[in-house]
Amino acid sequence: MPAHASGPFEVKLAPQPPDDKVGDPTVGRMSIDKQFHGDLEGTSKGQMLTAMTEVKGSAGYVAIERVTATLRTPNGPRSGTFALQHTGTMTRGEPQLTVTVVPDSGTGQLVGLAGKMTINIVDGKHSYDFEYTLP
Repeated sequence: MPAHASGPFEVKLAPQPPDDKVGDPTVGRMSIDKQFHGDLEGTSKGQMLTAMTEVKGSAGYVAIERVTATLRTPNGPRSGTFALQHTGTMTRGEPQLTVTVVPDSGTGQLVGLAGKMTINIVDGKHSYDFEYTLP
């Protein structure tokens, strides 16, 4: 049965220089820096690729981030790292986002971690809900 973790987080996105090979202003790249609080205490760093369109409110992104944290589990805190993979689209303002733990990416006491994270944004504040399993 999956366990549940939740809490707020801060995120800083910084535009990165364009890749000269792409040469298309609708394709962008950003660095990700996050600070997690609550049941997941730690940081993450990652990279995001974006695709903008001419239609207002329509876009797409993919991202990978490496989380270094302590996860408060029902059996006590466990520390290590793991990777999250994001796949997101916005269709005329309607978001669809999937954030999944990359299989077998857990290290330390988080080896075997699996799960999905939901990101919520309310009044400009970010929070996460994380359903996960650990062996």
